[in-house]
Amino acid sequence: MSKRPFPWEDRPKDAVDPIWRYSLNPVMKRNPTSKLSQVYNSSLVPYEDGYIGIFRAEPRDLITKIFLGRSKDGLTFDLDEEPIHFVYEDGRMDDSQYQYDPRLIKIGGTYYIVYCDDFANLASISIGYTKDFKTFIKLAHPFPPDSRNGVLFPQKINGEYLMLYRIADSAAAGDIYLARSKDLRYWGEYSLLMKRTPYGWGKKKIGGGCTPILTKEGWLLIYHGVMDTCNGLIYSIGGAILDKDDPSIVKYRSKAYLLRPERSYETTGHVGNVCFPCSALVDEETGRLAIYYGASDDCICLGFSTIDILLDYIKNN
Repeated sequence: MSKRPFPWEDRPKDAVDPIWRYSLNPVMKRNPTSKLSQVYNSSLVPYEDGYIGIFRAEPRDLITKIFLGRSKDGLTFDLDEEPIHFVYEDGRMDDSQYQYDPRLIKIGGTYYIVYCDDFANLASISIGYTKDFKTFIKLAHPFPPDSRNGVLFPQKINGEYLMLYRIADSAAAGDIYLARSKDLRYWGEYSLLMKRTPYGWGKKKIGGGCTPILTKEGWLLIYHGVMDTCNGLIYSIGGAILDKDDPSIVKYRSKAYLLRPERSYETTGHVGNVCFPCSALVDEETGRLAIYYGASDDCICLGFSTIDILLDYIKNN
């Protein structure tokens, strides 16, 4: 079998950010199918000879759902026309009215989907899984209502699953927390991982982004930060390095953003001034990264970097 194509574009000579944009962004624009209005904040993983993903999309009623999509090259995508339907392990149908911001994580032979839905009329993290992308099982809500931005680590650490999350929109919202579980069903040992900054690009709130990536320096965390301005909120992309054996220890955290909204597709749209990372592909041989992010709650964009570039930038800033 031939090697799976990896999406890549060399760094432009005039690039100043550690993440540079794909010259043909967005990779998925508005109205990707006749039934869908916009698609953004989605997650992709290698699968068979290409890639498979879970996509946040809004049908023409603008009630957000999550859809299955496939790609041969990580640059062009085919989306299912109908949303994913989850069932509980006891056979009950999931009755949530909306789902959004999924992360897709492979652990062993199982693909886990961490996403938000409506529980007690509040944003709530859910965990689902599939082994064949035909049947989708919903475990439950691991945290109380009013939680979001769940990001699951891609392997057990010291015999435990770890997940990043934040309180959603209450007065205590804004910081990233870490939770632990033995079985993905019951979670505890909650601890504060990172606080929002008093000033700058992450002063309003911060939240998880891509699945953490294990590197020589520790876990590379690509996350988002929000700044409130007199003209509204601005969502930027930031980075941190967590300890390999104990990710509750933040070794480095970049004071400078990695990427912020600047291009027209990032500054203008359904919700302007948004760069929201949800997924990163890694080329193990070269250390190249293909980082997928939602732009302006309208479309999916792609940025590139390498593990070494991001590690150096985070450590030196």
